[in-house]
Amino acid sequence: MYDLIVEMWSFAFMRRAFVATTVLSASVAPVGAFLVLRRLSLAGEAMAHAITPGIVIGFVTAGLSVMSLLVGGLIAGVGVAILTAFLARRTILRSDASLASLYLIALAVGIFILSAAGSAVPLKSFLFGSILGIDDASMVLVGGVATVTLLAFAVLLRPLIVSTCDPVFFETQTRRPWLVDQGFMLLLVLNLLAAFKTLGTLMAVGLMILPATAARYWASTITGQLVLGFLFALSSCWIGLTLSYLFPNTPSGPAIVLVAGGFFLFSAIFGPLGFGRRMRKPSVSKDIPIAQIQQEERAQ
Repeated sequence: MYDLIVEMWSFAFMRRAFVATTVLSASVAPVGAFLVLRRLSLAGEAMAHAITPGIVIGFVTAGLSVMSLLVGGLIAGVGVAILTAFLARRTILRSDASLASLYLIALAVGIFILSAAGSAVPLKSFLFGSILGIDDASMVLVGGVATVTLLAFAVLLRPLIVSTCDPVFFETQTRRPWLVDQGFMLLLVLNLLAAFKTLGTLMAVGLMILPATAARYWASTITGQLVLGFLFALSSCWIGLTLSYLFPNTPSGPAIVLVAGGFFLFSAIFGPLGFGRRMRKPSVSKDIPIAQIQQEERAQ
């Protein structure tokens, strides 16, 4: 095992991949945790597709440069987030329906532009990323996004916790509660763009959601979920990269997400808040308060 690690770290592309995924894990862990806590897991997947037209336009106009993809994807993602919030506040549609409609339109627009331009995009790299071929500009992007995300969470953590636990109270105590939601969506878009350069569009959300859902089965506090989510994401990246090195035909992005999926399944089965808890304790209906059940038992 020691010889394998030494051999693996002798390659510069493997060292860069380990460093990039370590920084990325620290960045996506808090975003994924609050996506799960705020019941926006599917919204993260939708936003991953919503940035597609911006990425495609950036590729068609300036090639696969980091700046063009960043600017294009950021404009598309922020635009979809703003339109979703506007439609949810001013029309009868809820935010989930608005986001689903807009991301489908954005995805179709991206594919149409790509077909009309006749550009030959490396589809495998676009879908699954190229973490083993990450360049200096992409490393700077991942590091910059991680820095912005962690600094932003230092400011937004308390408002996010309050708005997640009691959104009605938060709206009554804050003049512009939508600023927190839009700030969080901006961080989501930035992390999706950073993950796109490493894991691709299909795998980007996997590193956010799977470690966060796995951590949910072990920790009942937000702090515990943040720490465990980072550890699960980091372990998934390191194990997935090692597997892709041991088996050269294994793509690194899917290997990382499959390992994260393994952590999720293990946590669901053996976690104290997973199936193990259900088997140890009698099931209680979620629709009836526990206090009401205890009161009825005392009355009998």
